[in-house]
Amino acid sequence: MTLSFKGEIKMILVKEFIGANCITMEQGEKIYQLIYASLKDNKSIELDFSGIGVFASPFFNVAIGRLLKDFSREQLNRLLIIKNLSSTGRDVLKVVIENSEQYFKNEAYRRAVDDVIRQQGDDI
Repeated sequence: MTLSFKGEIKMILVKEFIGANCITMEQGEKIYQLIYASLKDNKSIELDFSGIGVFASPFFNVAIGRLLKDFSREQLNRLLIIKNLSSTGRDVLKVVIENSEQYFKNEAYRRAVDDVIRQQGDDI
């Protein structure tokens, strides 16, 4: 697997790193690890989702939603280029970004979500 560069932009063909489905948190972590340092250095990243057929929020929560802890939506819009994402993938990503932005910006909301997750874990 290789990373390619178009000028100063690091290009990542997601399928090469995680396969044809973007589903799990572990897959999201792989992508997060590939992109975080470059974004932190204010360098653009292009994620190409060519050949990806299935998308789920756990993947996007970890790969992209978590970035909103350290970056504003405006920074991500400027630095993170998303290519070849299906309409289903765009819909899932949009919800993840909206939820993540609220989670990281609103402490009361974050506590409420964390409490629900903790309670669900206790019930298992």
